[in-house]
Amino acid sequence: MPQSPEISVCAPLFNEEAVVVELCRRVREALGSAGLDWELVLVDDGSRDRTWELIRAECAREIKGSDPFISRIRGVRLSRNFGLQPAASCALRSARGRAVVLMDGDLQDPPEMIPEMVARWKAGAEVVYTVKTGRDEPLLRRICFAAFHALFRRLAGEMMIPGAGLFSLMDRRALDALLSFGERHRYLPGLRFWAGFRQEALPFSRPARAAGKPKQSLRRLTALAFDGLLSFSKLPLRLATVLGLVVSFLSFVAALVFVGVKIYAVTHNRPELSIPGWASFMTAISFFGGMQLLFLGIIGEYIGRIYDEVKGRPVYLVAEETDR
Repeated sequence: MPQSPEISVCAPLFNEEAVVVELCRRVREALGSAGLDWELVLVDDGSRDRTWELIRAECAREIKGSDPFISRIRGVRLSRNFGLQPAASCALRSARGRAVVLMDGDLQDPPEMIPEMVARWKAGAEVVYTVKTGRDEPLLRRICFAAFHALFRRLAGEMMIPGAGLFSLMDRRALDALLSFGERHRYLPGLRFWAGFRQEALPFSRPARAAGKPKQSLRRLTALAFDGLLSFSKLPLRLATVLGLVVSFLSFVAALVFVGVKIYAVTHNRPELSIPGWASFMTAISFFGGMQLLFLGIIGEYIGRIYDEVKGRPVYLVAEETDR
């Protein structure tokens, strides 16, 4: 095996043919100018464009030293599109560096920040995570991200800092701990915080994409939000229990009121006080039926994740790797 580099930079890619060459160039310049021994691991998450072809070309171009079989850039192609979190996990597992940087491949995570992250790592931090102080993105996406981070922090407590995402550096010891987690539904920023170690924040303003459109659709972002919220908090289940008790108590009180009014109307010959049965009955049925369906859905989300974990399928499958 080749000697482990000092820094591994990992980036998952999906239909990013427009940025592959620029990503490699900027990583090369940022780390080369800092005098770091580095490698770049690019994972093609089942792209349907020329992403893999360009990755292979960059791997062939970036030869390390005099050995023609060792490239600073390595590529891994997954058998299909598994999603951002599995592809990022594959990239982390493929990295060999003493410290590993994980970043998005769309250049919204600037490679020029990596030397500062490395400097903080060398100063003693075992995890250096970035916090977005601003986003050059559409207003709706910014609102959705802000709402998710606020909700996640409320449900999971101090498990995550608002604005923190994938872009981070992890020491090999912290990374090995993260890779030992066997769960299938992964939210890597949350797992990174859960793992602990000496962590330090690095704020930055996230720029716009270098090219193309965002590959994370609203459906995928929603699924990722569910994975994050349900993986780190049992509060929705506890909320179902508490709300069930509250509704049951209020129903009991309402039943006492209805019976009391009925008795008073009969004993005092006041038929106008009698509550019509159909309206109250249908209202109660609709309300309790909706509540039951809501909480059955919450329970079903947890059970579905348990089912996926029990099956034990791999998080991703590798179809091809470039020469090392």
